[in-house]
Amino acid sequence: MKHSKAEILREYGPFPDAERIHGVTYDGQRIWFATGDRLNALDPESGAIERTMAVAAHAGTAYDGRHLFQIAEDRIQKIDPDSGTVVSSIPAPGGGEDSGLAWAEGTLWVGHYRARQIHQIDPDTGAILRTIESNRFVTGVSWVDGELWHATLEGDESDLRRLDAETGEVLETLDLPPDVMVSGLESDGGAQFYCGGGSSGKIRSVRRPQRSA
Repeated sequence: MKHSKAEILREYGPFPDAERIHGVTYDGQRIWFATGDRLNALDPESGAIERTMAVAAHAGTAYDGRHLFQIAEDRIQKIDPDSGTVVSSIPAPGGGEDSGLAWAEGTLWVGHYRARQIHQIDPDTGAILRTIESNRFVTGVSWVDGELWHATLEGDESDLRRLDAETGEVLETLDLPPDVMVSGLESDGGAQFYCGGGSSGKIRSVRRPQRSA
């Protein structure tokens, strides 16, 4: 297993009226982040919040190229990002203990926080397709370039982990500084991860390791 320190590239926030950052996703232009009773769209270049939507936003956030998906208590809501309308919802597999959320391969991947699990689920029904075990609390999930990553929290320590999606084996870890927690995780599709900062109210950009072709 490859083990290294995470390199923080930039910090955003804290933001007005955002006591805690929950889920984080990226739509190709903007970082979306959940703050309890709303979703916010952040320009990663300027650091300015461009939009807010009044929707329940209690944990993980994902984007499938057309819709946002947002954990709201024990449900996952599918949201039209243009209008803010909730178009459908499905039960969340953790029954309210859900954390990270990611979209990949036509399915949703959901962190089950205290169970230390990641569930792959059907986005239309919520049915669990398979489950990957972790040995730490799961606080964020991301797929990028065929790689499954998840953020963890145990005690006061967080890290980012790349897993074998079939076996759950940890292939690589990036350790965050002791005072930095991760509460949501998404990649920009390139050389960065965007990490929610929990009660710090911040979002941090972390360098994503690049592999040679």
